Amino acid sequence: MMATTVQVSPRTAVIPVHAVWGAAAGVVGGVGMGIWFSVSRPTMDTAIITMIAGLLGSTNTFVGWLIHLAIAVFAGTTFGVLLGQFAQKMAPAVVLGLAYGAVWWVIGALWIMPANLGMPVFEWNAVTRSSLGAHVVFGLLAGLAFSYIAQVMGRRTGPAGE
Repeated sequence: MMATTVQVSPRTAVIPVHAVWGAAAGVVGGVGMGIWFSVSRPTMDTAIITMIAGLLGSTNTFVGWLIHLAIAVFAGTTFGVLLGQFAQKMAPAVVLGLAYGAVWWVIGALWIMPANLGMPVFEWNAVTRSSLGAHVVFGLLAGLAFSYIAQVMGRRTGPAGE
């Protein structure tokens, strides 16, 4: 399969289509995950989305959503670039998405976020347990969305991507 690209403008770089599809899939996964983070209160005093706002020193839920969705777009774009060629059919996309979500849980929820908030890293607790579920939801939704986009765009653009 040939790699298809999207031309942004005549004077700018070419963006691989898998990155664009991945960014869109990241938004889909990020919204599902963000809903989980908004309703999940593993410590009973604050939602995880509010904890995410703390990465920028805020307690504002909207700030938490902005940070979360920015990370989701980055993670989705990376998914598309790294795994997009393998995730165009639904079954592999689901498996890869679930694994990818688990990897981001280890990197983000167990390491980066607690380290930036002055919390212990790689600790199993109520927050990291809930966060694991949210990351699995992200991976599942992002994988499904990527596969769907790839299939729709494949039918629309033809086998050569033209």
